[in-house]
Amino acid sequence: MELGFGKRRAAHLRLGERGERLAVGLLRELGLDVLTCNYRTDRGEIDIVAREGTTLCFVEVKTRHHRVNSRPADAVGTSKRQRIARAARQYLREIGFPPLLYRYDIVEVILVGARVTDIRYWRNAFQEERRDAASRFPSAVI
Repeated sequence: MELGFGKRRAAHLRLGERGERLAVGLLRELGLDVLTCNYRTDRGEIDIVAREGTTLCFVEVKTRHHRVNSRPADAVGTSKRQRIARAARQYLREIGFPPLLYRYDIVEVILVGARVTDIRYWRNAFQEERRDAASRFPSAVI
């Protein structure tokens, strides 16, 4: 039983890694500079950090084998957005709060077998939901 769980988890991780590689290719094709992938902190994780001109892009990648009743981006709920925003604030701290705009984007990847059937890039897909950090971390300009 434990072995089966490990196999499913490994397949899920491989799917996510493939989606992230495809997303990096798309972002580069669109002219973004990919700065880092899989940025992790105790506050959360960001799949891709990229830069488009003077804007930092914190990108969440959602990959699915096939489209069901909803878009993959719908899986980025409130708690996931909050974890991404916390990780983004940590990233901004680490790089010294450069004078850049920032936004939260989503790349959706849908595969059927080994074939990519849909890949979409949603710029500014969600806004940071701030409670206590509102005055310290404005969402538009640092």
